[in-house]
Amino acid sequence: MLTKNYPRVALSHTPTPLECLTNLSDHLGGPRIWAKRDDCTGLAMGGNKARQLEFYIGDAVSKGADTVLTTGATQSNHVRMTVAAARKLGLEVEVQLEKRVDGRQPAYYESGNPFLIKLMGAKIHFYPEGEDEDGADAAMDARADELRAEGKKPYVIPLSGSHTPYGSLGYVKAAEELVQQFAKQSLEISGIALASGSATTHAGLVAGMKALDSGIPVYGLCIRRGQDAQRVRVLEKAQKVAEMIGHEGAVSDTDVLLDDSMLAPGYGQLNDNCLEAMKLAAFHEGILLDPTYTGKSMAGLIDMIRKGRFTKGQDVVYLHTGGTPALFGYPELVE
Repeated sequence: MLTKNYPRVALSHTPTPLECLTNLSDHLGGPRIWAKRDDCTGLAMGGNKARQLEFYIGDAVSKGADTVLTTGATQSNHVRMTVAAARKLGLEVEVQLEKRVDGRQPAYYESGNPFLIKLMGAKIHFYPEGEDEDGADAAMDARADELRAEGKKPYVIPLSGSHTPYGSLGYVKAAEELVQQFAKQSLEISGIALASGSATTHAGLVAGMKALDSGIPVYGLCIRRGQDAQRVRVLEKAQKVAEMIGHEGAVSDTDVLLDDSMLAPGYGQLNDNCLEAMKLAAFHEGILLDPTYTGKSMAGLIDMIRKGRFTKGQDVVYLHTGGTPALFGYPELVE
């Protein structure tokens, strides 16, 4: 096990299913699409953050923390699941919500993830800037200093790309899980597609697949920043993760595959391709995608299929990273 040297707590229902989307595949007339159902990880409505938090919270517990702090957007899945993980481990939790998406209907700011965060009783702070990762982290660090002065033992899960990516270890572990599933079903996978935002999941999966010498390319669909900026982030983090698991030098620039064609008009904002992907997945498979992460990443995969990147007879994996609660922040989807 590549991650055995790092503390971990059990938070997720794994292994998650690897499910063939037969109806959607037939509709598109291309490869067989297999969904890795990490929306089914179980923690507070599931999602990819459960795997990440097993290592972040594991590190926190090993260091004797009694309070967890983190930051994210208003509809942050990471924030929602961090609160759930802290509650499950009996830790206090404070979160910071950033104003990253303007001009939304009131439901965006009150329902879905914000509602669940309040339901679980997190102490909530607000940060006015949505594109200032260093500033958001600094605000959390300042709050942690206040808690230390009160005798608490806080643990901060930061947002920026400069910290030790313990969460990425969750997707090194997921890579091991996937390779075992592929072997069990005798599948030759031509590629894995996923949303690429913080790069924690993307970097972990790239590093894991390279460490296992799988030969399977990982395609990141950009959901927050353009592919040039995202490439730097993913590469730096993936190389750091590879070093953490004893495979320094395993990841090179050519291993970071990105596509930002579905990003516009920006983070958390719908576009026609995203809306089509969400409706196709719902209608043909009963699978729910969200406008921020999975809708855009599925739209990117569909675009690659239509352009011939993957063809009939091949098998491709779509990593469903969750995000279902955010749907309730977009009532216009069914108006």
